[in-house]
Parts: sequence; structure tokens; C-alpha cells
Amino acid sequence: MPTMADVARSAGVSVATVSHVLNDTRPVLPHTRQAVLDAIDELGYTPNTLARSLVTSRTRSIGLAVSAISNPYFTEILQGVEAAALEHGYSLLIADPHDDPEHERKVVQLLHERRVDGMIVAPSADPRELVSYLRRHDVPAVFLDRVVDSPEGDGPRFDQVCADSAEPTAELVGHLTGLGHRRIGLVAGRPGLSTTRERITGYRHGLAAAGLSYDERLVVHGDSESEGGRRATSALLSLVVPPTALVTANNAMTLGALRALREHGLSVPDDIALCCFDDFAWADLFTPRLTAIAQPSKDIGAQAVRVLLERLAAPDRPARTVRLACAFVHRGSCGCAADPDQPRQSRQSRKGTDS
Repeated sequence: MPTMADVARSAGVSVATVSHVLNDTRPVLPHTRQAVLDAIDELGYTPNTLARSLVTSRTRSIGLAVSAISNPYFTEILQGVEAAALEHGYSLLIADPHDDPEHERKVVQLLHERRVDGMIVAPSADPRELVSYLRRHDVPAVFLDRVVDSPEGDGPRFDQVCADSAEPTAELVGHLTGLGHRRIGLVAGRPGLSTTRERITGYRHGLAAAGLSYDERLVVHGDSESEGGRRATSALLSLVVPPTALVTANNAMTLGALRALREHGLSVPDDIALCCFDDFAWADLFTPRLTAIAQPSKDIGAQAVRVLLERLAAPDRPARTVRLACAFVHRGSCGCAADPDQPRQSRQSRKGTDS
């Protein structure tokens, strides 16, 4: 295999210059850099990643800890992370914390021991051990999809990237109240997750905007899973006065809700209207097609990588939370006479924000 010395001879430079080009450890004149790159290409030289990490104290790798990778939403986030990491010359190490706080801390420690340069983590409902570990070891990290509030209330301690949740949920509720619904059930996510709290808040805001009171019996947690969504929907349908419309708070619970509706012999939207948070590839294959809030999942993943790289370049800058806009995708499951399929940005989420 060609060596660094072979590259240096071919380019007519020193081995040290080749090292500086490969590791970005010192400025090199453009024509010299190009000569080295041409020699690398001609000889088929492959840099020794381990040796490079010893020189730079960087492995050019990112750890990604995300639960439920089989969920299409997180799969698209993973695609966004992977594409952005590759674009910037980083590899990816992936672990599944299973939304379990103890396991979460273990997999983050494992990634840290692999000497990743930084981490992107979708925190569990109880991230105290995670936060403690990251702070104790001063690990550069970005929280993904779910945000973690500082216990002191002085703003985020870590960079965070997520979609807006509250206002898009309020928009779904407002759409249903505009169609005449007064009893709207919410199949909420796993308790403790920031996305669950924010979507319940949005649900309440949507009711208040329509002059409707909040009824806690109409909110049942589906634990962010399909089977939980089925159980929650069955519980709502078993109320003495069941809802005439449902909002499901993620795509997995939407599938569970549809199973429950079928088990109860109900059709959408003739017997009950349905709107869901999360659009997914086959949402328009159902009959009727699903009215949904679409999250920019790939953009969330890519933005998380960019924020992490900015953190690596400037470790002391203040932490920030980046929220990306969602889109309201209007189809037929809400019960509108027409099925317009007109995606539009959520009215309260016209552009991504930094906070």
C-alpha cells in the first residue's frame, strides 16, 4: 500500500507538508495542497485514521444516541445526520438507548470511550444521569428532537435542535374546531418527554382559542408506541361521551389509533375525524389520506450536525436552541369535503428560530 512518504515523493514535498494537508494542522499554499491531493488520488493513498487522531486529538467521528431507530421519523433524522456528517468528513457511531435512562447513560459512556469528538442525543424522559455525565466529562453534545430545560431555569446548558411542537398541535385542534368538533381526544406521547408536554400545551391552546374548556379525560397517553396508541384510543372510545375527533401525537400512535378504530368498527372521517402529528411516506396511501403535521426530520438531523461542529469550533459560546418549522399537510381524514393535499407551513411556525 502507498505510504505518506510515497505521496510526498510524488508531490515533491516533505512528509510534514503531506501531514499538514491531511490534518489541517498548518496553512499550506494552494498549489502545494493541490499537488498533494493529486498525488493522493493518483497513488490511491488511504490516510491512517488512527495516526491522524493522535496528531489532531480528533477522531472525526460523531456519536448518535437515538431510540426507536425503526421509527420512520427517526430513520429520516438518521439520514440527515449521516449525510451532513459525511459532507463534513465525519463518520458516525450509532447506539440505541431504548428510551431507558440507565441504558442511555451506559451507551453515551460507551460512545465517549470510543473517543467520538461530540455527540447527538435524543434524551429520554428522565435525562438527569445523561446530563450529569455529559457535564462531568465536558462532552460536546447536541440534544435532538427533545429539549431539556435547565433545573436552574437559566436557559439551556446544551445546544438543542428540534421542531416546533406546541403551535402546530394547536393548529390541528383549531382545524378540527373549525369543522364543528367540540370533543377532541388527544393520544399523547410518553410522559416526561418535552415533545409530549409541548403537544399537550398546544392541544390546550387550540381548545382555548376556540372557547372550549380542557377535559383531562380526553387526554390519554399512548407512550409514543403503536400498541400504546391502540390502547389509548380504545380508552377514549370507551368514554360515556366519546370524542368526535382525534389528534394523535406521533406516527407510531397514529397506526395504533387506526387499529383501534377498526376494532371498534368506526370509519374515518365518517364516524370520527383524525389528524396526526408526523407525516410519513405512506400517509397518503390510507383511505382517507391522513391530514398531518410534517416535521422537517432530515433537516433536523443535518442541523444538529452543523450545530455540533460549531460547538467544536467554539467551545465557549452560549448554548442555543434551534427550532425548525413544521408544515400542515391537508388531506381528507379530518373530514373536509375536499381532499386538497396542500402542504403549507404551520401558521405559527413560518421559519426556524434560535432561542
